[in-house]
Amino acid sequence: MSKIIKIGTRDSELALWQAKTVQKLLENLGYKTELVPVKSTGDIVLDKPLYELGITGIFTKTLDIALLNHNIDIAVHSLKDVPTILPKSIKQVAVLKRGNVNDTLVFKNNEEFLSAKEAIVATGSLRRRAQWLNRYPTHTIVDLRGNVNSRLQKLKDNNWNGAIFAAAGIGRIGIRPDESINLDWMIPAPAQGAIMIAAHQDNDFAIEACTQLNHEETKICTTIEREFLNKLEGGCTAPIGALARIKDDEVTFKGVLLSKDGSKKIEVKSVQKLGRHQGIAEYASNYIIERGGKRLMDYIKSEGKKTNVYSTKSLTEDQRLLFNENVKAESSDFIKTNPNRIHNHIVKEEIQNVIITSKNAVDALLTNFSSEELRFKNIYCVGRRTKRLVENKIGKVKHSEKNAKALAKYLVEFIDGTEVTYFCSNLRLDDLPTVLEENHIRVHEVEAYQTKFDAVELDDTVDSVMFYSPSTVQSYKQKNDKDVIAFCIGETTAKEARKHFKKVKIAKVPTVESVIELVNEHYI
Repeated sequence: MSKIIKIGTRDSELALWQAKTVQKLLENLGYKTELVPVKSTGDIVLDKPLYELGITGIFTKTLDIALLNHNIDIAVHSLKDVPTILPKSIKQVAVLKRGNVNDTLVFKNNEEFLSAKEAIVATGSLRRRAQWLNRYPTHTIVDLRGNVNSRLQKLKDNNWNGAIFAAAGIGRIGIRPDESINLDWMIPAPAQGAIMIAAHQDNDFAIEACTQLNHEETKICTTIEREFLNKLEGGCTAPIGALARIKDDEVTFKGVLLSKDGSKKIEVKSVQKLGRHQGIAEYASNYIIERGGKRLMDYIKSEGKKTNVYSTKSLTEDQRLLFNENVKAESSDFIKTNPNRIHNHIVKEEIQNVIITSKNAVDALLTNFSSEELRFKNIYCVGRRTKRLVENKIGKVKHSEKNAKALAKYLVEFIDGTEVTYFCSNLRLDDLPTVLEENHIRVHEVEAYQTKFDAVELDDTVDSVMFYSPSTVQSYKQKNDKDVIAFCIGETTAKEARKHFKKVKIAKVPTVESVIELVNEHYI
């Protein structure tokens, strides 16, 4: 065993302690070793919270490069800092027996502040922040960065009530203060308290040496936790906790996902026999996702992004989930409608031909009359959703088209009779009545509802807008001058949009979902 195993490590006190532990174990097996300390980005950049740096594997990247360049033989990490997917050619070769998994509160004076309405607690961990605020929503959390010693010093120097640390970290280097308690209620980070050894896949000598140090029980538990994290697509930018334990041949798993402010929390627990535990992570992650986890993760990922798309109609939560990751969309109703009073004499007798082009017209009719009072012989509609609503609430639709222009063309050729009643808005931008009048079909316009512009002034980051009617375009122009990309629900809307915007795109079918699909195709 004349070959020397070069052990790569960060140069913080805790990282060196971990590397020296591995060094001692290898030397007890008869191997020669050498420590190779390096600095990581996570150690250098101390003025921002970790979750704002946006670097995957912030504490492991430098050591990964050293492994790939064969400058070191193995790298020693806190496993909780390691990305769930390792770089190509690097593999996990051992996990040491796990230490204390808990988070620890180090406090000043006493613990009485825990029952106080106002208190200040420090942590640089998004997960700890979220779980603390979930339990103590009126407390204030301040950011805390640096190595363990510098963080303890900052606690002394500042007017804080306490700070949260990993129990394993302060315990391993022997600096845990007496004024501290384990937070048994707080679910730790996946793989917290575990030390991992990585090596290049071609380094057979190092792999053979380190495999002997592997602790199988710790490996099983941390693998479940990290798989859970991976399936939720989480990292240092999401508040995710996970803990697996083995006792009496059973694997017990607890997992949690929270919003960054701690106001929302989704938990899961699962118990399986050892040997039948392989599906725990998938079950637990699916459980979280099905109970709002996907929506919560999407919201977390979108936080901090600038809005680039705005919808002139309020979107449902299900519709928001349809946008791809490159889109940060916001929405509000640029058009407000109120039903008008419709006189009884208008529907006193059966009407031969009726045109209904929107949900608002349906709502207005049903506000004034019962469905039994609306005796319409031939009903003509615009849009599939309007047709479906009419047939559910009023009566059978004789014919529908995707836009007003197409409906006008149809009626010119196929209408029964020479008159039609059109239930419309006070703001009507389509050409349907004009086309019909030009073809000797008399149109009785009934102002069924009032439409009011209610646009908001958009941020400069918005470079595209979703429009659903000509009036939403006009409403936008009342408050905004920017030449955006106009994503339109149909040709009638696009016709109005072309008067104001250079780039206009039309959805394949006249639905909100189709407009979203159009947006996704543009920002892919």
